[in-house]
Amino acid sequence: MPKGENTPVESSTQNTSAKTGISRRSFLKGTGAGAAGLATVGFQFPVATAKEQNAAESAVVGPGPVPMTLRVNNRTYTLHLEPRVTLASALRDHLDLTGTKLICDRGACGGCTVLLDGEPVVSCMVLAVTAQGKTIRTVEGLAKSDEQLDPLQAAFIAHDALQCGYCTPGMLMSCRALLDRAPQPTLAEIKTAVSGNVCRCGTYPHVFAAVLAASGQDPQLVRG
Repeated sequence: MPKGENTPVESSTQNTSAKTGISRRSFLKGTGAGAAGLATVGFQFPVATAKEQNAAESAVVGPGPVPMTLRVNNRTYTLHLEPRVTLASALRDHLDLTGTKLICDRGACGGCTVLLDGEPVVSCMVLAVTAQGKTIRTVEGLAKSDEQLDPLQAAFIAHDALQCGYCTPGMLMSCRALLDRAPQPTLAEIKTAVSGNVCRCGTYPHVFAAVLAASGQDPQLVRG
């Protein structure tokens, strides 16, 4: 080739495409098809409007303690806590409601389950500040008095549904939520309700029997 003429050089992109068989155009087509597929199954990408962003910025509190009001077991409490404090910590460390057990502190065991507007939640994964304006019920709020237990608590005792007892408060709250929405649940529904509550002692059959008894059904249904 004569001097002074440019020597043709293939781009690294072309070399890569030749080796892999994937071009930039085919890659972009593939990702576009994937996004379309997600939209087809109902997945929506979060898009924040300017109004929503401004609202979120104006709602920022902390990092120091801020006033908050919690409605727990039909009583109202006013606290000053840092926004990072979880509901589990607020209940145990600031309201002395230690029935809620903090075990894994990562939402995996269900030991800290409480009812938030009637729904079971793991309180170690809920910020106390976000629980304002909602009804919170803990295991201390089940019994009507020291002498009158909730029927579910009585059934747990009668059917020996606890051993070490550490998981029992969370188990009770999950089962109470179930009975509130399904007064006579099936065995399958009971198993699903406590599927997020870990019992290392293995008392699950006794828990199933207790819930069946509390709902007016035959505890022997556990045996099939």
